[in-house]
Amino acid sequence: MHGKVPMGKLMRAIGLMSGTSLDGVDVALLETDGEDIVRRGQARTYPYDDAMRRLLINAIADAGGLKSRGDRIRSLAEAERALTERHAVAVSQFFRDTEIDGASVDVIGFHGQTVLHRPEAGLTVQLGLGGLLANFTRCPVVYDLRAADVDAGGQGAPLVPVYHRALTSKLPQRPVAVVNIGGVANVTWIGRDGHLLAFDTGPGNALLDDWMARKTGAALDSGGATASNGTVDEEAVRLCLSHAYFTETPPKSLDRNTFSTDLVDHLSVEDGAATLAAFTARAIARAREHMPAEPELWIISGGGRKNRAIMRMLAERVQYAVVPAETVELDGDSLEAEAWAYLAVRSIRGLPITYPGTTGVAEPMSGGLRADPTAHVIN
Repeated sequence: MHGKVPMGKLMRAIGLMSGTSLDGVDVALLETDGEDIVRRGQARTYPYDDAMRRLLINAIADAGGLKSRGDRIRSLAEAERALTERHAVAVSQFFRDTEIDGASVDVIGFHGQTVLHRPEAGLTVQLGLGGLLANFTRCPVVYDLRAADVDAGGQGAPLVPVYHRALTSKLPQRPVAVVNIGGVANVTWIGRDGHLLAFDTGPGNALLDDWMARKTGAALDSGGATASNGTVDEEAVRLCLSHAYFTETPPKSLDRNTFSTDLVDHLSVEDGAATLAAFTARAIARAREHMPAEPELWIISGGGRKNRAIMRMLAERVQYAVVPAETVELDGDSLEAEAWAYLAVRSIRGLPITYPGTTGVAEPMSGGLRADPTAHVIN
């Protein structure tokens, strides 16, 4: 990164998150020094329409054959352009909805859409044209934040732990676990001394969402209602948890499609949903096997916190309280987008965004590419 900003200066940053659940674009405003000062601002979600969602689903399917991070077959190139344009529209809409002056924003942190994540092969691919977004928004954009870590031998995920540590620094509980249940679920364990350990725990909402879409046409199991009316197939859960991933030592990370719904295909809609919810919850609880000490509080963010079946099943498996992010005055919908704003500021300042305990990289390191708007304005 070039053009570092002096330490201590607060920057106004926008974070953009398009997660593995393919729901839409989360937009959040943050004022931060990239370290201890975090002032959370307004946040909004702008859902994808069915056409955009189909485009991304096809891109993820087509990305399976990629051999290089820069490869873009036609479907991927089409999806990348459309995705970037959709993010630009979301930013513009956010400024209108919140009456925020876009000129006051110092940087945008752009997650993009992950279509392939195979760190064991040194490959992670996030769709998103940082330069194009910078020109659309007339604001500097930091993007491709995972690539440098993977190139250095790290997992490239999760990247949010350093933000989790900043957010929970004033909580009395230690150790604390912050879990994001998106398409894939991940956990950050924060020790009494601020030590970080983070990794993907297993499936989040992706399997359950795919199951509901295939069986009912619904995008998700709203509130966990379907799962709550089903019976868990214990043998199917046992087989799911026998996957070699769960015994691997962290840091470690997953692709959205590492697991499938094959083991529940013989079940009813309700029983399949209950079994997949149990798989997600028990995989999160099993993550304790890798933690130096039991978390004294479990904070849950992401869409999965709204699934009452997952939350209940997790609470039954761990020792201490399991609470949605809002219980500790955080926003479970915008937390990931906020994190990308925070990471963009750290990236500009050359501060570490990944650590040995979060991605397995050899030493703390920064990352990300910066794109500044060109003189040419895109209409």
